[in-house]
Amino acid sequence: MRKHANRTYLFAPGNHERRVEKALGLGSDVVILDLEDAVAVSEKEKTRHLITKRLQQTRNCAVFVRINAYDTDFCFGDIYSIVSENLDGIVLPKLESAADLKSVDWFLGNLERERDLTLGSIELMPIIETAKGAVAIRDIAKASSRVRRLAFGGGDYTKDLSMEWTLTEEELLPIRSEFVLASRYGELEPPIDTVFIHIKEHTAYLKSCQNVLKLGFQGKMCIHPDQVAVTNKTFTPSNEEVVWSKRVISEFERAEAEGVASIQVDGYFVDYPIVEKAQRIVDMANLLKELNSPS
Repeated sequence: MRKHANRTYLFAPGNHERRVEKALGLGSDVVILDLEDAVAVSEKEKTRHLITKRLQQTRNCAVFVRINAYDTDFCFGDIYSIVSENLDGIVLPKLESAADLKSVDWFLGNLERERDLTLGSIELMPIIETAKGAVAIRDIAKASSRVRRLAFGGGDYTKDLSMEWTLTEEELLPIRSEFVLASRYGELEPPIDTVFIHIKEHTAYLKSCQNVLKLGFQGKMCIHPDQVAVTNKTFTPSNEEVVWSKRVISEFERAEAEGVASIQVDGYFVDYPIVEKAQRIVDMANLLKELNSPS
């Protein structure tokens, strides 16, 4: 499994080789080769072979594959076709229960054993995008050690609930909050946010990124190349944040050594939760530095 950041997950249709090639060079942390919505039923078998071939080629980012949903005729055939040492993760769309997730986990584990792969090396990232999935989200968050993070699918979610998906996305606040809560409950990483469908609304897209960052998300799924750079920038700690976080950690460690567990840094109250948040910022900065350094 390739080490990667989780700021950007860019979709590319698995049956469109030119767009896949372009997506792999745009600087997204993860590229998701799509076998689901972007591929017609008549093209799915052919696309499996194209994706398998693409996975064997070199790339500079992690590559996941979005398979078809659990309740379709394609789900397990997709998994069987794509599992190899070159696959970093599987995106499982429209997941609605912990039981379905465990079934996929079990099948994937058997394939890893058969193909001499490290057990558990392929990640699973569920997309929760229906009311049924939302109700089961806390059970899903605890159902599989392969799941490092959850992802939110706003398009199908708003359709399922007959909601209007507005430009400001105020209607998504409750479910987004539940993603953050369920992720913490399941001891997962912060979640990944939904795509943004208003492709030409650049200001609104930036605002969407900023809002979910404040809410506790660590990244966003993208559907257009223009979204990658702004998403990466938004979810990357600034130099000022990193310097501040290092200072908070240093001063708190010094105080803790003297038996003090709460201090002020420039008038800002600091205790263990603040230090833990600062450490996450520093860890993120260190990971990005490692990934961007010449090999």
